[in-house]
Amino acid sequence: MEILDVFIVGGGPIGLACGIECEKAGLNYIIVEKGVLTNSLFNYPLNMTFFSTSEKLEMGGIPFMSIAHKPTRTEALEYYRRVAKTWKLKINLYEEVKTVSKAEAVFEITTSKAKYHTKNIILSTGFYDLPNLMNVPGEDLPKVTHYYKEPWPYIGQKIVVVGGANSAVDVALETWRKGAEVTMVLKDEGIDSNVKYWIKPDIENRIKEGSIKAFNHSTVKEIREKEVVLNTPEGEVTVENDFVLAMTGYRPNFALLDQLGVNLSLDEKRQPCYDQANQESNVKGVYLAGVVCGGLNTREFFIENSIVHAEHIVKDIVGKKK
Repeated sequence: MEILDVFIVGGGPIGLACGIECEKAGLNYIIVEKGVLTNSLFNYPLNMTFFSTSEKLEMGGIPFMSIAHKPTRTEALEYYRRVAKTWKLKINLYEEVKTVSKAEAVFEITTSKAKYHTKNIILSTGFYDLPNLMNVPGEDLPKVTHYYKEPWPYIGQKIVVVGGANSAVDVALETWRKGAEVTMVLKDEGIDSNVKYWIKPDIENRIKEGSIKAFNHSTVKEIREKEVVLNTPEGEVTVENDFVLAMTGYRPNFALLDQLGVNLSLDEKRQPCYDQANQESNVKGVYLAGVVCGGLNTREFFIENSIVHAEHIVKDIVGKKK
């Protein structure tokens, strides 16, 4: 029976960074990704531009060249493809982790394709696969989506965009510019203060002039076939509607964390417990890397400030082998 040194769950940028550090240290490892390479980035909107500059997203000594100062989704997908190819990283794509158990010092992992045994697990699962649901009647209608690719399907349509952060603002502006009638539902007073600085004035001016309608301090009460009912400070408001784009954010895979026995904080963040010096969780041999460390606080960890997790983790694993 082969026993791996490291089993990495998630083939996003941070999972690749962990793989690079394993390569450098000569560890026996595998990266397993349930979707395409850098699956979360693949599911981003087609025209998305990163907040960070390209050099901050670099890893493995490979320069990230982009046409503009801030790279696009397509440029990032190509860059991380080259990273994986250059380092010859051991990656299994379209393979999902199903169950994890531990006997003494060895984990047994069953995936959709195989069974593995490993001394250590690195969770770099991100959070983009699991949207935060509104839990309202009608959310399961075909016209409702928590993901957005491009504006063309919404030409001439009445759409409701739920949320006021970067994703929601991008959706509202892109669809409006292609001829959609856009209504935004904002739970607070105006859009989020952390919206990209070069986009914030644009959306605020569109709302101010009335081109995009916005309901502040409001939530969705019910979604119907041809309309949406909102809870607003002035009472219930019914809006004619063809599509609902719920940009309500995403959450980590808590089911997998629970299965591994990783403790979560008792506050609203539900942040996994781990040692910030080496990223090891309360379960010996289970390490956390990337945005999964933040729990529901998805604005604390990004690619640029999480790449270093890979170094800390592999250094700790190698140190324990000596």
